[in-house]
Amino acid sequence: MIILSYSHYSIMSLFAKRYLRPITPVLLPLLLLSPLLAFAQNPVRFHVVWEQPAVEGEITVHQGTLAALETHKGKIRGNGFRTVEGQPARITAEVSEARLDPGPEPTRITVRSTQGTFTFILRDVNQEHPIFIPLYKAAVLADNDPRTYAEVEKDVLKRKLATKIQQIESAEEVSFASVAPRNRNMSAPIWLGIGRDMRMFEVTEELQDYSQEGKIIRAKYSSSYITLKETNQQAAFIYVLGRGVGPQNNIQRRLDKGYLPIYHSTLTDDDVVYHSTSFVSFGKKPLTADTNRGTHFVVSDKHSYGRSFKDEHKQELEERMKSAYDFDDPMVYYCQTVIENAGSVPRYAWLKTPRPGTGWWYQKIHDYNPETGFSTFDGEKVFCISKFNGKPLPNEEMAVLLKPGEKAVYEFYLPHTPIATETAAAIAGQSFPQRLEEARNYWENRMAQAANIRVPEKRIEEMLKAGLLHLDLITFGEEPQGTLSANIGVYSPIGTESSPIIQYYLSMGWFDQARRALNYFLDTQLSTGYIQNFEGYTVETGAALWNMGEYIRYTGDLDWLKQAQPRIMKSVNYLLQWREKNKKEELKGRGYGMIDGKVADPEDHFHQFMLNGYAFLGLSRMGEVLTAVDPATADKIRNEAAEWKKDILETVATLWKLSPVVPMGDGTWVPTLPPWAEADGPRNLFLKKETFWSHGTFTGADAMLGPIYLAFCEVLDPYSDEAGRLLQYHSELMYQGNSAFSQPYYSRHNWLQAKRGMVKPFLSTYYNTMAAHADRETYTFWEHMYRLSPHKTHEEGWFLMETRWMLYMEDGDTLSLFKTIPRDWLQDGREIALDGVRSYFGKINVKLNSKVNSGFIEVEVSCPDAKRPRMVTVRVPHPDHKRPVRVSGGTYDPTNETVTLLNFTGQAKLRLDY
Repeated sequence: MIILSYSHYSIMSLFAKRYLRPITPVLLPLLLLSPLLAFAQNPVRFHVVWEQPAVEGEITVHQGTLAALETHKGKIRGNGFRTVEGQPARITAEVSEARLDPGPEPTRITVRSTQGTFTFILRDVNQEHPIFIPLYKAAVLADNDPRTYAEVEKDVLKRKLATKIQQIESAEEVSFASVAPRNRNMSAPIWLGIGRDMRMFEVTEELQDYSQEGKIIRAKYSSSYITLKETNQQAAFIYVLGRGVGPQNNIQRRLDKGYLPIYHSTLTDDDVVYHSTSFVSFGKKPLTADTNRGTHFVVSDKHSYGRSFKDEHKQELEERMKSAYDFDDPMVYYCQTVIENAGSVPRYAWLKTPRPGTGWWYQKIHDYNPETGFSTFDGEKVFCISKFNGKPLPNEEMAVLLKPGEKAVYEFYLPHTPIATETAAAIAGQSFPQRLEEARNYWENRMAQAANIRVPEKRIEEMLKAGLLHLDLITFGEEPQGTLSANIGVYSPIGTESSPIIQYYLSMGWFDQARRALNYFLDTQLSTGYIQNFEGYTVETGAALWNMGEYIRYTGDLDWLKQAQPRIMKSVNYLLQWREKNKKEELKGRGYGMIDGKVADPEDHFHQFMLNGYAFLGLSRMGEVLTAVDPATADKIRNEAAEWKKDILETVATLWKLSPVVPMGDGTWVPTLPPWAEADGPRNLFLKKETFWSHGTFTGADAMLGPIYLAFCEVLDPYSDEAGRLLQYHSELMYQGNSAFSQPYYSRHNWLQAKRGMVKPFLSTYYNTMAAHADRETYTFWEHMYRLSPHKTHEEGWFLMETRWMLYMEDGDTLSLFKTIPRDWLQDGREIALDGVRSYFGKINVKLNSKVNSGFIEVEVSCPDAKRPRMVTVRVPHPDHKRPVRVSGGTYDPTNETVTLLNFTGQAKLRLDY
């Protein structure tokens, strides 16, 4: 309802009589009102009420003027107020020149009081939905709202609303099966190689929502597509099985044994079935760990996206590139297709062997020799070898009639780059079954060197194994002892994004790979101590130091630490000098002592919480681990880290007060934090005039690069109310299915939920993110939710670490087991086993057997190393929510279904009887 003053109405009436006579009476009131909307908004009155009777404080108006301030029987002095005892506190404020229209720079009100300080956006004040803030026992009411705080609280509570987290908590646990039908189905290309060696192949079929004419194979060096010198075109080849692209998506895809980097696809073209098996191996020598010499990491970096070589590294790059392509053995893509007529009458099968290009329209630039089965450029350089039933393929394209049950075998071998005819002749004689078994043994041997995890959900167990090999597949470097480049998909290593890869290597006992991957950041360190390799990301130094600290926590490798200490200290000193430059008085409470820069692609050069969180975390770990080799230096670093944390928290305290409260699903409002010190609130509220949409979302800076990193980076206590508040409003504003948008594995709410034991919210995040983000058949992860950047091992690495947290997680001197596992995993006859996984407490062996139909569940725990935990907790959720009648081996807490083993001696057996 809009009320106009008499003077405004009179003026407009005179104006209308003189100039608007022809206008109909129906339109006249609208025309009169519309120019006055701005006037009608001002001045604006509102009330603030508290549960407490006596409150003292002040009101500050941003983007507006405080025109009046009132309180019943209290005192007002300027913008200050003090209410009196005897009745609930209430003040009334009037603001002129208020900005209430939608858009940036709205009027905000900060209320500082003895009950707490909060800020709200004035246009958010609404009688039907009051700004109700239980945290401060306060509410903000519209002008004509006479209610007290108690009355508002009663009205809100009787609506029985729920936040998104509360809704998740009240529902059944989610599973892959429950979320998959409504989530994106993100089929992805396959990457095949042998690991360490940068020669890779990318394979794309006619996938779900991924349109193309046929099957495409692209040869790559790391993530760079190759331009063939014979054609000056990309090394991309198309081949076809079956009659063509039809109305049915009739291709099924799978990894060998569910996890090995050996690719199976089955095309069902009515009665004719084409089953293809593909893998990568050498052309001459056998594929073994000893024969794979790898590629120097500088060369692989040159062929990976994002690496920015600084001047002091360019000389080495030039030298390495002189012999970058001097391979002693061709890399070959081996493919065999068994074609079978599964019908009851004769049927034709069709095929087209690989040719250059990615579509029919590509001009023919090659020759095919049916006598040899060689596809060549200029009759000399062979790019494909094709066979049919063991003999050279008689034509590039062909049809063959198969009787019912009859099979035919089509094979092609595609060298990574064209080869001489003599070499091709030798490769043509290769035995496909022998090479396949060799490849299986190669990858199985790599798996055998890792810890083993068995869970009742086959998909998850396969994803854990496939994931480890996906990471290994694109970790490049020279064997047996060279520095390793833990690539993150198409990109070269980043201090932050390589973290889950290195830490999962540690968790699976691959200490050597982790150490060599950490050496990358020391070997690429600048002379100043700055670690910055990727596209101007300034966050890498702190993150790299953190990973080095994690390595020492897992391994206790003090020899490496002593060797690396001089370079580590250069990076430590670089961070401290950078921080010193930001100790400016004008930054007090708004970034004092915090470094500034960008943490990802957006050019947001601010005093970011993520940037400073990682810097603090890196220093904190170095102060911890260096104690064993240099106590005096360690003390200094710990003190500096403590001061850094103090300065970050001072800015956090300021911004909790200035950043506006936002509404929750249960009718309450909670305070927020911005992603950096310069901002007055969450960026996606558009408090400033700016445009920042990127990477498919408005939520990137807040949800994926924002203040939750304060908990993850140990600046905020993860169990604190502040950390819980971050989860609250993030879940309401920034998540869908409790999963972040666009590049969701950047969000650290998954870790925070696991840490706090929030089982259902964690599982909602876990399954909704994984089901939408990973290929459901081959388990390859994308970078984003819109099919950008395949085989993204940063995302896959965090999925692997999420699963690790679900199964085991450290907390001080406590080892927590099964803290957020699905209840369904404990159905009768199911088993969970951790065989030799690694942690801060050394090796862990755990075995859980569920015999709930017989009335019990048993758990065995072993931590054989000397640094075992003091206490172990084991969550044992009965699939039917039953409580045990007897527990042996520990103390049971029914509130979290957890057995606690105090003074753990290294081995324990638990039994829960129901």
